[in-house]
Amino acid sequence: MIMDKKVVLITGGSSGIGKSIGTYLTQKGFTVYGTTRNPKNYPDFKEFELVQLDVKDVGSIQNAISHIISKENSLDVLINNAGVGITGPVEETPHEEILHVFDTNFHGPIHVMKAVLPQMRKQGGGAIINITSIAGYMGLPFRGFYSATKGALGLITEALRMETQDFGVTITNVAPGDFATNIASGRYHSPVIEGSAYQEKYSQTLKAINDDVDSGGDPIQVAEAVYRIINQKKPKVHNPVGAFLQRFSLRLKKILPDKVYEKLLLNHYKL
Repeated sequence: MIMDKKVVLITGGSSGIGKSIGTYLTQKGFTVYGTTRNPKNYPDFKEFELVQLDVKDVGSIQNAISHIISKENSLDVLINNAGVGITGPVEETPHEEILHVFDTNFHGPIHVMKAVLPQMRKQGGGAIINITSIAGYMGLPFRGFYSATKGALGLITEALRMETQDFGVTITNVAPGDFATNIASGRYHSPVIEGSAYQEKYSQTLKAINDDVDSGGDPIQVAEAVYRIINQKKPKVHNPVGAFLQRFSLRLKKILPDKVYEKLLLNHYKL
């Protein structure tokens, strides 16, 4: 079933990948609502309508969804895109920051899915697309907590997809690699501690992470992937999007011995 003209909700739609997806789908004829914690910060935003929503605030989620349904009488596609980045040694990352990234990247999408499923069930169908990450398929050095949140969201997607198979709702992951967005500006970086056992290796890995984002691809590739998935009757569970080597790394992880794959990652980050 082609879902053009359907109503789409994109969390974290004011910038980066979310904005690219929303703009692309608007051009394809969808009715798009993006979310941001504070729409007043975007007075000149014209691409599509922004509504207030904080994925850590269940009340704001309910208000946003009620607003959309009251205007449109349907909510056909949820794209769980809102998220934050985090870097740092596992040992030295403040625990309040660990809780924050899990609240945003993992608990937040669950709150939103719980809020939209009753409406999708009522209308006899819909689509949920969770934006995870290629990083969610492996534990990356100094990005362990980010990998953990995205990996956990991917597993919840697998479980929920089976639980809701009778509702006419398709649930999938889109896992981007590195794309040129402003994610680095909002990412929490654990400070590089002078004299720390991790000081040298964390510093050089942090530079490599930022260089990968700066040289990343155009996020329109993610938007195109989302559009294809929306128009598929039976999309795959996992849909990695990114440079060939990033996607190929997932195949290598499946076939290589663990220690060999670990060595490849260590070599990539020059650790």
